[in-house]
Formats: sequence, structure tokens, C-alpha cells
Amino acid sequence: MENFQKIIENNRAWAASMKAADPEYFAKRAARQEPLFLYIGCADSRVPANVVTGTEPGDLFVHRNIANLVMPGDLNAMSVLQFAVEVLDVKHVIVTGHYGCGGVKAAMTGTSFGLVDHWLQPIRNVIRWNKPELDAIPDEKTRSERIVELNVLEQIYHLSETPVIQHAWAKGRRPLLHGLVYDIHEGLLREMATGIDSQESADALAARRLAGVPTGPPPLVGRLDSPGQSFASGG
Repeated sequence: MENFQKIIENNRAWAASMKAADPEYFAKRAARQEPLFLYIGCADSRVPANVVTGTEPGDLFVHRNIANLVMPGDLNAMSVLQFAVEVLDVKHVIVTGHYGCGGVKAAMTGTSFGLVDHWLQPIRNVIRWNKPELDAIPDEKTRSERIVELNVLEQIYHLSETPVIQHAWAKGRRPLLHGLVYDIHEGLLREMATGIDSQESADALAARRLAGVPTGPPPLVGRLDSPGQSFASGG
């Protein structure tokens, strides 16, 4: 209970300090939320979204999960995305991975971890699709970091293929999609991809996510050019 009580005490001290600096601090934020960003990050406790980005409450709409995945079948993530884009009208969607990611390390092994194995399958796909490049990296730590980077690129591409983003782009060139990797050893965010604002730039990203691999999975097809258009089959 001592550790839990410390959280309550810290909260009261923080709230008091915010009010002392600005008596309207909480009243202004309670009235509405108008974030510019949807931040999709890893659930790792070492990568708190507002802290590493230097932002305030109300600046980021946040979704976090193990290894910062964007899964079309994840109703939680897709609901967050739809609300952020269609209701909050965020201008940017940021996928942030981090070096030393436990989910990536787990996906690199042949060990079974139970239920989470289903969740980690997309990362195993990234590893399989990029096997020639990754096999050429002798150091396991460096190889893990490269998988983190490739995974971020893969998740941005997944974002670009969602109906929510396709519908938004059909109306205008936003939101912009960005990919970052947080270096837990230095506290710095590294840019993997920025300003993805159209299908053309997403397609260019698709090539990057399979850099150095002569063959790989076919790109997802049947993009929505306008609201209400159905997915077409591709070859």
C-alpha cells in the first residue's frame, strides 16, 4: 500500500502545483479537448507519451499497446483512430516504437509466451519478410533495433491502409502520418518517416519497409478513393 499511497500523494502535489501556476489550468482542459496529435505507442513503462514529447495534458490523444502495433482487427485501436480523426480532427498520427522493446525481443525468439504470441505475429512477419537484411546484422542488439525501426514503418503502412485514413485523405491531405523511435538510452526521438500524407507517399513507404528484400508480401490492395467505395481485389 505504501507505493500506491505515494501515487496519490504525488497526484495531490502535482495538482496543487498546477493550480498555483495557473488557477484555470484544469478548468480550461475540462471544457474541451482539441489535441493536434494521435500518439500510438508501446505500453512500456519507460516511454510515457507526454513526458518524452514534452507535451501537456490535452496535447496528445494516446493509444498504447505491446510493441505499438496497428492491427485492423483490433477494435480498440480502430475505434481510437476513428474518434481521433473523425471527431477530434487530429492533424497528425504518430507511431512511436522504442529500442529495447520487450515485444520485439520476444518475437525474435522461438519461445512460446502464451496468449501474447498471437499479438506478436505481425512482428514475426516483419522479421520473416526482412530476413536477408536482418541475417546480415551479426550483433543481436543492433538486429533488435533494426526490427524496431522496420516495425514502426510497417505500422505506419497499416495505418495508411485503414478506411479511416483513406476516407480522411480523400477529403484532404491530412492527417499526416509519422514514425518515430525512442532511444531509451539517450532519451531522444529518432525520425523514421514523416509527413506521409497521400497514397503515393504511403506506397513509397511500403518499399522502405521491405528495404533490401527482393520478395515479400504483396501490398494490401483495394484502397478507398472516396467514402463508400468498396475494397477491390488485387493480384
